[in-house]
This record gives sequence, C-alpha cells and structure tokens, in this order.
Amino acid sequence: MAIPTLDAFQVIADPSRRKMLMLLSADSLTINSLAENFDMSRPAVSKHIKILQTAGFISIQDQGRERYCTLKQDGFNELQKWIDYFDSFWASRLKTLETLLNNSKLPN
Repeated sequence: MAIPTLDAFQVIADPSRRKMLMLLSADSLTINSLAENFDMSRPAVSKHIKILQTAGFISIQDQGRERYCTLKQDGFNELQKWIDYFDSFWASRLKTLETLLNNSKLPN
C-alpha cells in the first residue's frame, strides 16, 4: 500500500501522529514501545510512523532486532517557515499601528 504524500500541516493534523511526536520528544522509542501508547492495530501504528518518516518528522534506525524512531528536524522546518512568516507579518502590522497611535495622540 502506498503511503500518501502529505504536507507538514496534514501530517500534524492527526492527533495520533501529534501524540507520537510528543512521545518521541522525550526519547527515541522502538516501534513496539511507541505502539503500546495507542489503542489501534500495529499496522495502523506502522502507517502513522511511515507518514511521519516520509514527511521528515522522524527517522528510523535499526539496532539489532529493534527499530528505533527518533525525531528529525526536517519536517518541523516547513512548519517553522510558515510560523516565521506570520510572526513577521504581525510584528510589522503591530509596529505600524504603534506608529500610527503615537503620531495621533491628542494634546492634553
């Protein structure tokens, strides 16, 4: 079965994938350890993990018989660029408003 290609926002839109990212923010986990935190089938967990990996949010390393999931920065970069754009947008708008308000103060 082909894994769909999703943008970063589609990837984090799913609450199970967000929870997986939160769990992995504490430490790397095996796929089995990660799956224990969810009330879903192992194939469903594997599909979510594959989506996170394909989107660059996690990497998977084989260590012996175990496969470890680790957070990866790539997926978060797309989110950060989008947030940075709007941070800059709103900072500019607020600065313009501040200037306007400062220039239009009524004399006492």
